[in-house]
Order: sequence, then structure tokens, then C-alpha cells
Amino acid sequence: MYDHQAAGRKSSRRGRTAGVVATAGAALIAIVIGTHPAAAGTGTPPAREHLQAAPGLGSGNLMQSEDFFQQGLGPVGATVDLTGKQALSACSGEETMRTLTKGKAAAYADVTWSFDTGATSLTESVADGSTITSATSYEGQLNKMVRGCQNEPAGHWRYGQAHAITVKAGEGSWYPSFNGDGKVAGGVAVIRSGHRFGLVELTGQPSDDAGYMQGIAAAAINRLAG
Repeated sequence: MYDHQAAGRKSSRRGRTAGVVATAGAALIAIVIGTHPAAAGTGTPPAREHLQAAPGLGSGNLMQSEDFFQQGLGPVGATVDLTGKQALSACSGEETMRTLTKGKAAAYADVTWSFDTGATSLTESVADGSTITSATSYEGQLNKMVRGCQNEPAGHWRYGQAHAITVKAGEGSWYPSFNGDGKVAGGVAVIRSGHRFGLVELTGQPSDDAGYMQGIAAAAINRLAG
């Protein structure tokens, strides 16, 4: 467990950790939309299925299992919600996408993924701002929030330098995260595609490459546009 989870940081900014993951020995993905379990499938392992897409912004615009396979991660569990009430990041405490937008977004979608490494998890929260202007404004607010966790006392978990990313589907900024020992501990990305925007955070990763989050950010932007 990384020291931003163990160091007892203030709950106002560190209340949410990525510990909401599926049971460690889970072999298949359990998908939950809101408080309603997904309909039973045909026996095909959910880890190889798409999350169910919905008209407009929906779970199909969140990262999918194959996106993680390409990044060297083995997904074993996903919990999806369409209310925008998932805490945004390790930096935001209890703030959610719904509170950020004051409930004015046209649609919301959140997911928490767990992986076979046990210590690695990912959360993603996206919303539809209805207009490019509003989405760009929220994108700026999310980046400001993340930058607030770049300058921390020595020995504390922190986010690193911002890196801009542009792909055909949209744009974003990704930041590596470092634990108190200065080692890479995942990262966070603020993403936007047209009038949709969001934030995705990885806790832990299968390599010590500070640029690993770039691939996660690109995949998330492409899904957001879908």
C-alpha cells in the first residue's frame, strides 16, 4: 500500500483511496451499474466483454478491459456507476463530479477497476458538459485541483509535472504520482473530448516508468469520444 494511503493525510483531500476493489481472488469481472447488478450473461467471462454502452454518455465511454491488457495490466473487477457520485481522486477528498458540476452535467459515468496485481487499481469519472465551453471550463478546474497536490512536504505522496497529450479524439494532461520515497506510484490524467471531460487515476503500475500514465490517458480519451 502506498504511503498516500498510510500516511494519514487530511480526509478533506485524501479521503478517497483506491482501495474499493473487488475481492482479491476474483477470477471474473463483476459489473454493477448504480445499485442494480448487470444482467446475467451467457457464461462468457466478463473480463473479455465490453461494459454496456448507453445512449449518449454511458459506461461504454469508460475504459474497457482490453485497454488494460495493452498496458500490461490484468483486470479482474469493475464497479460502474452512472450518478457522478464517485470521489474524483486521491487529491480531491470527497469531491465528486456531481459536486464539481453542481449537478448540471447532462450525464455522468464512473468506474473503479481492480487488477490481478492486488496493489493496483484505477478509478475514472467522466461527465457530459453539453457544450465545449463548459467542458473546457471543467477541464481547467480539474487540472487546478490536481496541481494543488504537486507541492507537498518531503516524504509525502505527490503528483509530478503535468504533460500535455493530444490524440485524434481529444486532449488532456497526465501527471505521474510519486510516493514518499520518490518512487513512481501510478498517476492521474485530466481528459476531454469535445463536450465530454473527466479524470482517471491509476494507483500502482506494473513498471517504474514515469510516462506509463500517458498510455492510460490516450486510451481513456479515445473511449470518452466513442
